[in-house]
Amino acid sequence: MKYSPHDYQRYAAEFIIAHPISALLLDMGLGKTSITLTAINDLLFDSFEVHKVLVVAPLRVARDIWSAEIEKWEHLKNLRYSVVVGTAQERFSALSTPADIYIINRENIQWLVEESGLPFDFDMAVIDELSSFKNHQSKRFRAFMKVRHKLKRIVGLTGTPAGNGLMDLFAEFKLLDMGERLGRLIGQYRNIYFQPDKRNGMVIYSYKPLPDAEQRIYDKISDITISMKATDHLKMPELISAEYTVQLSDKEREKYDRLKKDLVLSDDNEEVTAANAASLSNKLSQMANGAVYSDNESVIQIHDRKLDALEDIIESMNGKPLLVAYWFKHDLERIRKRFEIREIKSSEDISDWNSGKIPVALIHPASAGHGLNLQSGGSTLVWFGLTWSLELYQQTNARLWRQGQTADTVVIQHIIAKCTIDEQIMKALKTKNTTQAALITAVKAEVHK
Repeated sequence: MKYSPHDYQRYAAEFIIAHPISALLLDMGLGKTSITLTAINDLLFDSFEVHKVLVVAPLRVARDIWSAEIEKWEHLKNLRYSVVVGTAQERFSALSTPADIYIINRENIQWLVEESGLPFDFDMAVIDELSSFKNHQSKRFRAFMKVRHKLKRIVGLTGTPAGNGLMDLFAEFKLLDMGERLGRLIGQYRNIYFQPDKRNGMVIYSYKPLPDAEQRIYDKISDITISMKATDHLKMPELISAEYTVQLSDKEREKYDRLKKDLVLSDDNEEVTAANAASLSNKLSQMANGAVYSDNESVIQIHDRKLDALEDIIESMNGKPLLVAYWFKHDLERIRKRFEIREIKSSEDISDWNSGKIPVALIHPASAGHGLNLQSGGSTLVWFGLTWSLELYQQTNARLWRQGQTADTVVIQHIIAKCTIDEQIMKALKTKNTTQAALITAVKAEVHK
């Protein structure tokens, strides 16, 4: 297929070529893969600035998307690629295959650098989903930093650079510029741009950005960064976000509150900290959805209100395809028990959905992210259970609300259990305030009601 880039795509490719270190913060659907490959093609065969490129991506994206994009576009026909996934033997074989671009999943970066025994002789790297390197203590981050100095060029790609707050940016940009702009040490970064938030004496549990932190950080990274929103460059369908509120009965509410109290408050004066907020939130979210795992992993049933709501929504669709996002395994089991559904996991599932063969499809946000195109199969998504992760939330919504969606309108429906943690999570997602502090505050609000 002939590549006819939009002006913004041409600009972004030229930005990569002009900047040895570049961060492209591009919304889903803007074609970041084709943009980057176009720039790589130029650097390999026009200016001869690079000779061997490493692409690091989520597994599905590494396995399927980059190779498909290379095969798709006529101007990339000279690019040789090798996909480095699978068993150790398969990876060794892929790395020994002559190619211009080697595409590896992020989970195998540590293996490549520290265990394979092969020389790291790449002169350019692309980090697809830079946000997956936001933890400066992770093994993949530390492994990559060992070889970062060997690279002449690096590109970071993501649509959600700060899904959990500005603290994420430290590791992401250190990976790119080795600490030149935001500092080499996390303590240095915290001291300059943040202030203590939740604390107990000398122990600080969380930090919050200083009032001017966001602008100062963006000023620091602006020379190597471009940001683009899909709505600014593409004709996108209208996006409607709605809430379907369910009300627990008095008996169900009593059960919810009793379990919450037993679960959470062994000591009324106990401080809710970052260490236990995630665990508490997890349990409260389960209860809001209608069931919760006990200590022995059995499922305690609380209510069916969300299942009833989902039934109403399915009926209102009149056979039109419906995509349902679930979070917990017992949600999947309860939905499957009540409705005829199909979970989207395989390439065949994706194909059947896009062909309109699946009336009700279930998807987990953790597997619904990068590179999964579902826009041909439907235009309505229901969140049965919510996630705190802004990145996963946006990525899942973007499976339908993206370029190529033929419907004029995409509907995102959220089933919200009234007077539960659902309301706090929804509020945080709306304000894009999915930070640790927001999580702790929400849990506290639930606990002390």
